[in-house]
Amino acid sequence: MALQCGIVGLPNVGKSTLFNCISSGKAQSANFPFCTIEPNIGSTIVPDERLQVLEKLVKPQRVVPATVEIVDIAGLVKGASKGEGLGNQFLGNIRETDAILHVLRCFDDPNIVHVDGSVNPVRDKEIIDTELQIKDLDTVESRISKVHKQAQTGGDKNAKRMYEILVKIKDALVQGKSARTVIFDNAEDAKMAKELFLLTNKPVMYVCNVDEASAKSGNKYVEMVKEAIKDEDAQLLVVAAKIESEIAELESFEEREMFLSELGLDSSGVSRLIRSAYALLNLETYFTAGVQEVRAWTFVKGIKAPQSAGIIHTDFEKGFIRAEVIKYDDYVKYGSEAACKEAGKMAVEGKEYVVQDGDIMHFRFNV
Repeated sequence: MALQCGIVGLPNVGKSTLFNCISSGKAQSANFPFCTIEPNIGSTIVPDERLQVLEKLVKPQRVVPATVEIVDIAGLVKGASKGEGLGNQFLGNIRETDAILHVLRCFDDPNIVHVDGSVNPVRDKEIIDTELQIKDLDTVESRISKVHKQAQTGGDKNAKRMYEILVKIKDALVQGKSARTVIFDNAEDAKMAKELFLLTNKPVMYVCNVDEASAKSGNKYVEMVKEAIKDEDAQLLVVAAKIESEIAELESFEEREMFLSELGLDSSGVSRLIRSAYALLNLETYFTAGVQEVRAWTFVKGIKAPQSAGIIHTDFEKGFIRAEVIKYDDYVKYGSEAACKEAGKMAVEGKEYVVQDGDIMHFRFNV
């Protein structure tokens, strides 16, 4: 499932360092703007302790985890919406992603140049927000002129509705607000707004890149960001990219755990970031478990059993008959598929079953 999170931010905020930590890709990292020009794409494993538990119970020949794609997009600058720097190319790369990880510099270091001369994450956030909003405003105004004519001359009810949605979004953009801040009266309007694929309507997570001392509890810069985004439908995560790069170089799991323990951290920032990115994309996991393979399958939250079967193979969806479902907690409690079945914990579900995170599934189909 090729859903992608794009990492964005001003130059020299730690984007590529973070990308190198979480991805199998190797983005260049250097102390000057436009170090990253082409977007780097890396696929990374989604940490999930449930896989390890299932592996111990089932003892399969192999284990296949879920993955998520991360795109490292070159640093934006003021004026990008008008083509400054490599703006148009960068904005095009952002448009192709499904969600945004916005990295903000929240640390002081005189040895790392800031493109605007001083550390101020709220200002940095607003620079990128403004560039994305300007681009969205161009898109919305273009659509308004077309839809307005249709609404006036054709009596098209959908055109009239779309016109009202566009005007509402335009009002927000003109005020310097992102499209995601607009609240609609009903789900259908919200759906139509989402289908405009505006840059500022994408799900966003602000990643505060801090120094080692602030890795656990944050700092004054993180508090500034929290205050700035309090009215946004957005998430916030604190990560120390420099520490994460040191963790990534350690060979063993034990060494990494010891390093984290010394810092007073329960898990690495990268692990938290990947899991959060997965959730940001509205993704969940179901499992298949057998002696040949225990595997995590990625699905978009809310899909039904036939569509989830189609993720494995299109024939599974075409010929779907039923799904045999065991809840993860029941599987762990009883220890095997056979024991769950004997205890009456295997449910037989039809085409209308909405798949839940952690379901262990077996599909019956006929083609």
